[in-house]
Amino acid sequence: MSHLVAPSMLSADFTRLEQDIQMINQSEADWFHLDVMDGVFVPNISFGMPVIKAIKKIATKPLDVHLMIVEPQRYIKAFKEVGADILTIHLEASTHLHRSIQEIKAEGMQAGVVLNPHTSVALLEDIITNLDVVLLMSVNPGFGGQRFIEQTFRKIEKLKKLIIDTGSHALIEVDGGVTLDNKAALLSAGADVLVAGNTVFKSENPTETIHLLKL
Repeated sequence: MSHLVAPSMLSADFTRLEQDIQMINQSEADWFHLDVMDGVFVPNISFGMPVIKAIKKIATKPLDVHLMIVEPQRYIKAFKEVGADILTIHLEASTHLHRSIQEIKAEGMQAGVVLNPHTSVALLEDIITNLDVVLLMSVNPGFGGQRFIEQTFRKIEKLKKLIIDTGSHALIEVDGGVTLDNKAALLSAGADVLVAGNTVFKSENPTETIHLLKL
């Protein structure tokens, strides 16, 4: 399977959201990446259910919803109802992670776990075979446009080994500071899904940038 590209809508122009959604629909991108921030788990507030519901009406590709919120288990059904296809929750915010993953799957969504930069992939050992996606944060969550954390390359390699050793089918998704310059190194390390915000939406030609990320 070739790698996937998931443009992050947090970097889109919200005064022309429909045009940006249509651009992604018509591009080679695979998923829409949607960051939900509550101002508690991370020091920022983004968007919630009404915006996701609106995006779902126009989007022709899966919605990859990343919950950067406390007590994510309280909102699993609600995010399914507004159109999430893939739901990823932070290990650091989940007291009963296994139960929450089972609930996400029971709602018919793909289930994923997110790790902050400081969180070891070894903590996934007992749940990795239950996951569809592992999202590695390559910046500290909460803001777009941050510098990529170089340690992420080693972390991807460790995670890939864990996935192979356990027979898991989880995809490795990387979010934060993904650029055309580090794309090849990320894929070489073992990444399967590249989340790109500013790289796509701040470029002169977003559609062409998506094409270059897909190469």
